[in-house]
Amino acid sequence: MADYFTLRLVDSYMLAPAVRHLVFERADGQPLAFVPGQFLQVHFHYDDGTATKRSYSVGTVGDGSSPVQRIEIAVSYVEGGAATKLLGDLQHGETIEASGPYGRFCLQAGDTHPRYLLIATGTGVTPYRAMLPQLQALLAKGDREVVLLYGARNEGELLYGEEFEAFAQANPGFTFHGCLSREARAVPRPNDRNGHVQGVLAELAPSAERDIAYLCGNPNMVDAAFAALKEYGLPVPQIRREKYISSR
Repeated sequence: MADYFTLRLVDSYMLAPAVRHLVFERADGQPLAFVPGQFLQVHFHYDDGTATKRSYSVGTVGDGSSPVQRIEIAVSYVEGGAATKLLGDLQHGETIEASGPYGRFCLQAGDTHPRYLLIATGTGVTPYRAMLPQLQALLAKGDREVVLLYGARNEGELLYGEEFEAFAQANPGFTFHGCLSREARAVPRPNDRNGHVQGVLAELAPSAERDIAYLCGNPNMVDAAFAALKEYGLPVPQIRREKYISSR
């Protein structure tokens, strides 16, 4: 059940030129119970006093099942955006109002397909970061495979890219493809791909027998990847979607 609470900013850093990673703790000192893949809503007001809210996936890497003390989100800067004004200028020690958790964009215990296709652009990769402990437990069983296709314009916009690279090194069965649509790395890596994430799907040959797919990020990417996966024969229940829309 969703709860309402005050969050205090305790740390932050820039993930990319236009993306800030923020770390909060609840002002009441309570932990946040959430399922990796869920999101929070931040509540605030426009300059004219109208109430509004924005949704942000929880990116905290815990143990995958227990409540967490630190609540981490990634926020993209939108030119002239009200949420950007609030969260871009927020100082350590200052507070915001929030509620949650919400959403069902989560790994399902009943899934038995051998491969997970995790597809993301931009801050849509945040929920997959929170899922890493769960994915590690799945991979340890030896009968699962996970492929993360993450689309960005250039290397500097691959949020948490080094974390996913390190996870792939430490966990056989996990493959991370950074899909760069505008500019390749100065020193390309073996698993890099050029172009958009949906264009890399052909290389993976998705199939209904093998795959469960998760799509998170830009709505155009989500729609294009969804259509492509259906073309490969994946039924709709095996394609889970969450769209990230930049709002002013």
